[in-house]
Amino acid sequence: MTGRAQLGQIFRFALVGGVNTATFFGCYLLLHPWMPYFAAYTLAFLLSMVGSFFMNTYFTYRTRPTWKKFLLFPLTNLTNYVIQSAGLFALVTWAGMDTRIAPLVAAVAAVPFTFLLSRKILVPGTGPAVPPAETPERPRAATP
Repeated sequence: MTGRAQLGQIFRFALVGGVNTATFFGCYLLLHPWMPYFAAYTLAFLLSMVGSFFMNTYFTYRTRPTWKKFLLFPLTNLTNYVIQSAGLFALVTWAGMDTRIAPLVAAVAAVPFTFLLSRKILVPGTGPAVPPAETPERPRAATP
């Protein structure tokens, strides 16, 4: 992949991330008055993850969605969820940040991890390179 193509993916990923964050935050704010902040956070996260999958497959990486990708995609979000959850907990509990703002601040740290993992799952062949299997050296045929 060329540098320009990869830059395009990063730009599209950021754009989808912005839309996804707005979707997540809107869901979170709607749910927040009706349930504890962490439950609202988790439910909003799950709802926005489905939208994120389709936006990333079609728009960011321009690939077809499959059931396998759909079932693996939560792995990318699991890392995102762990990083954001720890950040959310720390910001609310230790820093005293408002529970309406803390999820946005926590989301920033997870972006690079989510990009790399989602790309690895959604785009075939973007995982780490596998070295070719070593073959024992064959004796050379004698040349006259």
